[in-house]
Amino acid sequence: MKLITGAGGLIGSTLKGDIIINGRSDLDLRNTEETFKFFKEKSPDTVIHTAAKVGGLGANMAYMSDFYIDNVLINSNVLEASRRSGVKKLISLLSTCIFPDNVEYPLTEFKVQEGEPHDSYLDYAYAKRVLVVRCRAIFNQHGLRYQCVIPTNVYGPNDNFSLTDGHVLPSLIHKCYLAKRSNKDFVVWGTGKPLREFIYSKDVGRLVDSLLLCEHSFDSLILSNSVEMPISHVAEEISRCMGFKGSIVYDKSKPDGQHRKPTSNARLKKILPNFDFTPFEEGLSETVDWFIRNYESCRK
Repeated sequence: MKLITGAGGLIGSTLKGDIIINGRSDLDLRNTEETFKFFKEKSPDTVIHTAAKVGGLGANMAYMSDFYIDNVLINSNVLEASRRSGVKKLISLLSTCIFPDNVEYPLTEFKVQEGEPHDSYLDYAYAKRVLVVRCRAIFNQHGLRYQCVIPTNVYGPNDNFSLTDGHVLPSLIHKCYLAKRSNKDFVVWGTGKPLREFIYSKDVGRLVDSLLLCEHSFDSLILSNSVEMPISHVAEEISRCMGFKGSIVYDKSKPDGQHRKPTSNARLKKILPNFDFTPFEEGLSETVDWFIRNYESCRK
């Protein structure tokens, strides 16, 4: 029996499970008693943990304490409920924002604890780091190899396209859509120079499914194609997919966030050497098309 937390979200919606927790309306994972009771009753043997309180740069900077408290509660409850109910395999989804701000690049799985994360994601990042520490502790004490995967910037259908609380790519899609509809400039925060690596949500789902079937032992694993691109290129590609013919304006009074955080996917290549990533242009086109079709009902 496979249980998916956050099944209604960006990554969770790409996965198939016997038991699904779409969101808080199904089960508030911050509630310890209710979470333990749910896991005991359902008795899954496999868990893919994607649930989290998430948001973009603006949301993380405005609600740091909320992001920390909620995510620590969610993560602690899911891992302990899994252990107590006899879950044999568990994969938790993390984010590259957990890595130190000042670190030698490229990022590898062994550098997670080498310094503080960037100030803009400090509390969220520490809450996510706890998952790696807890998984190691559970293995050392109980012999259960619970694992963490760290995808780069994930994008795709079912994302949160909020202008204020969404991540960079879905927020830009929404901004471009509104700019086209109102015949105004497409305004992008910052200089457009920061570099990011993007991975299509369906690729993350395929990778997780493949990892559940393999016998490789790891506590954390970066999911990345290791291809960097500037935000300016992302904005231009969104404009192309959206059919936007107006001007792209960079608001340099707004923060850029971390300039770059390139990753190494060497460990992933050793485990899944033949995995083919979806080209960015293809994944972005599908995402933009989905957003336009579902504009009235999608998270925004």
